[in-house]
Amino acid sequence: MFYRENGQFKSSYRADLALFPIAQDRWAMLALAAICFVAVPMLVSDYAFRAVLIPFLILSLAAIGLNILVGYCGQISLGTGAFMAVGAYAAYNLQVRIDGMPLVLSILGGGVAAMALGVVFGIPSLRIRGLYLAVATLAAQFFIDWFTNRVKWVTNDSPSGSVGVRSLEMLGYEFSTPVQKYLLCLCFVVVFGMLAKNLVRGAIGREWMAMRDMDVAAAVIGIRPVYAKLTAFAVSSFIVGVAGALWGFVHLGAWEPAAFGIEKSFQLLFMIIIGGLGSIAGCFFGAAFIVLLPLLLNYVPHWLGLPLSTATASHLEHMIFGALIVFFLIVEPHGLARLWSTARQKLRLWPFPH
Repeated sequence: MFYRENGQFKSSYRADLALFPIAQDRWAMLALAAICFVAVPMLVSDYAFRAVLIPFLILSLAAIGLNILVGYCGQISLGTGAFMAVGAYAAYNLQVRIDGMPLVLSILGGGVAAMALGVVFGIPSLRIRGLYLAVATLAAQFFIDWFTNRVKWVTNDSPSGSVGVRSLEMLGYEFSTPVQKYLLCLCFVVVFGMLAKNLVRGAIGREWMAMRDMDVAAAVIGIRPVYAKLTAFAVSSFIVGVAGALWGFVHLGAWEPAAFGIEKSFQLLFMIIIGGLGSIAGCFFGAAFIVLLPLLLNYVPHWLGLPLSTATASHLEHMIFGALIVFFLIVEPHGLARLWSTARQKLRLWPFPH
């Protein structure tokens, strides 16, 4: 009854194509922004920022980048961890080798480096697809793992192979507390989330979806496969590279090549499958699920008085991930985002049956 469009008339194409055409959605997003920017920093503990909110935001951003490639353009990628590593190490080298390099420019520079690598490894998508393309992108993961372990220049000749960020400063302001780091990540997520949402709604987004649905038919109607696929790889890799820089700079602080291994690539792929392929909102649902599930498996058994070892909880986590992936692929291929969309449609009709 409260989620209705009655009386909300649209008198222009601009109003009809608005990002949030329903007034209730606009107010809900403003309320959510107020909660995230104002209420959460005042109410949440430092542990929750470090263990839950900051990883959730960064993984959501990485999932947005991967979903553009896999969900919207239909190009399977198993090398997302490699592009995150490129973003992190490129941003680190910009900070180390250029005196006074602004923090934001370093992070964006990491995204640009990942974008360049993404375009290079996206070239095979012009000839191959499906499982063969997945193997080609997996080669990027193994290549970057070898490169970061063997080439000492990448780690600034670090004897241990690990690198670290001394401080996060921008315009004389230092991001040192968990709240400040959370707000930094939140700003990146909001900006890139809005850009990605508008991008997939525009002409280039429709080209990506046409290539995903039937690339031969898309080429027949005038869509250039080279342009569509390479732009998808470029945009996806750029966003993932920015997320990798944030993961290294903000969340980890110090890291080694194993931090961006193949496990990270599979984790992000599971995230968009569970959250919903071809949905920006699904990236946040999937990231929330991935971040919260291990915490629930650790805390809930203790609250219920059930003894559960760390190893058992880890095995349960993998079992639940596998079962949910099979479930969503069979029952609801569009993931949690589809369930949320269905609930919204029900609210628009409630209390009427149809």
